Amino acid sequence: MILDDLQYVLALQKVEGVGDIVAKKLINHCGSAREVFNSKSQHLKSIDGVGDVLIKNLKDKTVHEKAEQELKFIEAEKIKFCYYQNENYPDRLKHCIDGPILLFSAGNIDFNNRRMISIVGTREITSYGTEFCKKLIEDLAVFNPIIVSGFAYGVDIVAHKAAMDNNLQTIGVLAHGLNQIYPKPHKKYVAKMEQKGGFLTEFWSNSNPDKENFVRRNRIVAGMSEATIVIESAEKGGSLITANIANDYSRDVFAVPGRTTDKFSQGCNDLIKTQRANLMTSAADLIYNLNWELENKPTKSIQKQLFVSLDNDEQKIYDYLQKNGKQLLDVIALDCDFPIFKISSILLNMELKGVIRPLPGKLFEAV
Repeated sequence: MILDDLQYVLALQKVEGVGDIVAKKLINHCGSAREVFNSKSQHLKSIDGVGDVLIKNLKDKTVHEKAEQELKFIEAEKIKFCYYQNENYPDRLKHCIDGPILLFSAGNIDFNNRRMISIVGTREITSYGTEFCKKLIEDLAVFNPIIVSGFAYGVDIVAHKAAMDNNLQTIGVLAHGLNQIYPKPHKKYVAKMEQKGGFLTEFWSNSNPDKENFVRRNRIVAGMSEATIVIESAEKGGSLITANIANDYSRDVFAVPGRTTDKFSQGCNDLIKTQRANLMTSAADLIYNLNWELENKPTKSIQKQLFVSLDNDEQKIYDYLQKNGKQLLDVIALDCDFPIFKISSILLNMELKGVIRPLPGKLFEAV
C-alpha cells in the first residue's frame, strides 16, 4: 500500500460511526478506502447498514486533515504498518470479523511463524506464577514459538522477558500509539524486544493508554494467536476478557490451576470449571492439544543422547515401549498406571531427552 492510499484508510478510521466491521464492509464493496470517499450516495446506500447519517459523516473534511497529520508522524518516525488485505498482516487476525483494518509496528516482527501463543494474566503475579511462566516458555523454546502479550506489569512482562532469555521472538501489543511506552518503567526492555520481535498497535500517535483501549487491545492478543494461556487471574480481570474473546474466535484457551484459597487462581480455576479453558499443568498439555509434536519438530529434540539419565517413571515407560513397540498415549497411561495429566509431562521430558519420539495419531515409540 502506498502512502497516498494509506491516508484514505486513516481518514476512514476517523469517520464517526465507522468501526472495523463497517470499514471492511465499505472497503470490500467499493474496492478501496479511496473509492469509499469517491462513491456516490446511491451506491453507498446499497450497502447493508449504510444510511444517510453515515453518508453525511463520510463528507466530513476534517477526517482528511486528521489523517494527513497522522501520516506525517508515520513518515517522520518511519512507522511500519500492515493493512488487513495485505500479506504482511497477521494471518489469524484476518479471519476475525472485528480485527483492525490497520496495524502499526516497531521492531523486527515475523508474522510468518505459525506457532504463535499469547500469555496473559494478573499484574500482581505471584512467585508461583512467575516460576510456572518461566518454565513453560523454557520448555516450549525448542518449538520456536512467538510469545505474544500486552507488555504490562506482572504476567505480561515476565512472559516477554522469559521469551527473550530463551532467544524467542516476542510481541508486545500496546493499548496506545507508538510514540510512547506504558508503563514507563518498561522502557528499559524496548531495545532488546525490538531486536527480535517488537511492538504492535492499532492506535494512533495521539492515543493514550485509556482503560477502554486495553479491552480493544485484548482482541488483537487473542485473535493473532493459536492459543491463549492464562497464568494467574483474580475472579475478574482483563486476562479473563482475553480468554473469552479467544473462545469466541474458536481459539484454544489454557488456564493454570491453583489452590481454591488463592486470590489469583480463582479466575483460572473458574475458566477450567466452566470448560472455557483446558487445564494446563506443564508445556506438555499445550504441545499435546495443539499437536505440535506431530510435524516439523526440530530434529535436535529427538536425537538420542548417550548415557541419558532416566528417573523411575521414565524408565518404566521406556522399558514398556521397548517391549511393546509404538503405543497410543492413552494405552501407555493405562498399562503403566499413570494419570493422563502426569504421563503427558513425562513423555515430553523423555522426548526432550531423545529417548522416545512422537508419531501421528498420538502414538509414541522408543528411539
